[in-house]
Formats: sequence, structure tokens, C-alpha cells
Amino acid sequence: MMKMLVLPIKKKWYDMILSGEKTEEYREIKPYYDSRFESVFGCQWLFRGIDGVGDTTPPEKEIIFRNGYSRSSRQAKATCTLTKGTGNPEWGAEPGVKYYVLHIKKIQEA
Repeated sequence: MMKMLVLPIKKKWYDMILSGEKTEEYREIKPYYDSRFESVFGCQWLFRGIDGVGDTTPPEKEIIFRNGYSRSSRQAKATCTLTKGTGNPEWGAEPGVKYYVLHIKKIQEA
């Protein structure tokens, strides 16, 4: 079984995701996230498909969002797709900055 990717997020964003108000989560495009997303979405998608080369249909994967860093913190499992792009400043993105964008399709359990 593949290890599940766990992403800690602040309470404000966690609550907005659970309520359905926030449908995207952002991560900086850096080697740290390259390797984390590669392990979930696959090298082929992360370095080719996401940039419009080859199969550009984003795969849906399960990600765990955790409210904080503690193992005992509240968490929710979500089905997400991954793209690159700019984000919504109301959801924590800086205007004009490119991010990895996790599109939250469905919250499966909280």
C-alpha cells in the first residue's frame, strides 16, 4: 500500500475546506514539494502532464489535510487533482505567484 501524503494546514483553511468554501490548497513550487507530489501523482504527471506535455488528464489521488503538525490533530481525507498556476488571494495565495494547486474534488472523511 502506498503511503498517504499528509499536508498540515492552518485551522482557518482546514475549516474552510471542510465547509466546502475553499476548494484549492497551495504549495510552493520547490524541490521539497516536487518529491512529495511525485511520490503521489507520479513522475510522469508531475514533470510532463502538469505542464501540458503527454497525457494532460490530471489523476485523482487521496491526500490527508491535517489541522496542524501533531498526529492527534484533526484531519480529513480528500480526493484531489494537481496542477500548477496562480491561486486565490482569499485562500492564502500571493497574487501573481505560481504554485502547485491541489484542487479538492471531494472530502471523503473527517
